[in-house]
Amino acid sequence: MKVLVTGGGGFLGSAIVRKLIARGDEVRSFGRGDYPELTALGVEVVRGDLRDPEAVSSACAGCDLVFHVAAKPPPWGSLAEYQAINVGGTEAVLAACRSVGVPHLVYTSTPSVVASAHDAQGIDEQAPYADHYLSDYAASKAQAERRVLESDCAGLRTVALRPHLIWGPGDPHFLPRFVAKFRAGQLRRIGSGDPLVDTVYVDNAADAHLLAADRLREGADIGGRPFFITNGEPVGLWAMVDRMLAVAGEGPVEGRVPVAAARVVAWVLEGLHRLFRLRGEPRLTRFVVEEVTRDHWFDISAAREQLGYQPRISTEEGLSILRDWWLSEVGSVAPLASVEKPAPLSSTPTRTTTPAEQVSES
Repeated sequence: MKVLVTGGGGFLGSAIVRKLIARGDEVRSFGRGDYPELTALGVEVVRGDLRDPEAVSSACAGCDLVFHVAAKPPPWGSLAEYQAINVGGTEAVLAACRSVGVPHLVYTSTPSVVASAHDAQGIDEQAPYADHYLSDYAASKAQAERRVLESDCAGLRTVALRPHLIWGPGDPHFLPRFVAKFRAGQLRRIGSGDPLVDTVYVDNAADAHLLAADRLREGADIGGRPFFITNGEPVGLWAMVDRMLAVAGEGPVEGRVPVAAARVVAWVLEGLHRLFRLRGEPRLTRFVVEEVTRDHWFDISAAREQLGYQPRISTEEGLSILRDWWLSEVGSVAPLASVEKPAPLSSTPTRTTTPAEQVSES
């Protein structure tokens, strides 16, 4: 196949690219940056912006499959940017696929599209879209996912994947931010609990994307459907943060902030940033407060049954790989014992139980 990966130089995008190259596909990457490491792999690197329909159409030309991974990420940004990149960019990809005859599209979505003011405990793809979002990111991704799934037809088969909290070697989001905030004395637990969350190791998320593409090409009845993608191992969020900090020889997080106080602070900081048009992002946002104080774990039975997805890298194995990567790329870490002998990540049930049983037991 000849495959286009939008955002091929990003964290998840580059993992998908590497797997495609390893199995012999011809790969083109589309993004705003220049990625010599991809060129060295034999990838055709095309520079362009999702907001430029002509550039998107040119990048899609001649391809058998598109992975649309590129997006403006959370937690902060202007509504106009999120709409232009996440919604407008997705519409440009859909239009390009139709105009140049690309038959298959795999879209990278997020569980945030169904996030609400309540805990998400073992929910599946039947959960409705939220009727209110605390972030422009989540709202824009929901709009984009709807457009992708509604576009599924005989000439363009589409599917959406919802990986949750992707992490692993090269992660530009979670581990570096945790470490930087911890070292700056800015990392505190919010609330007194340790909510259960799903995460997914980056190679597992990439595997799911290739499986979805292959199933589409085989004619499986998955077109127009979303799928949650996780490691299938719900963990305590703060336990996981402490484990990731230990990889870098830091932690654990000890200070606490009441949930109500955190929500007020986030609301004030967001208001100040908008009022004075401050650069960067607030130190705390309402989106982040809700993410770290509510359960977010999902039933991945559909991905297992319909895509053949099985997480190959467990959370424990992934943490070990992450530690080795940090040691080789960044520098020294804490003694091995502090990484390998922490408190258990979670006492949650495995995914072999039904969603109803999981909610009850947790």
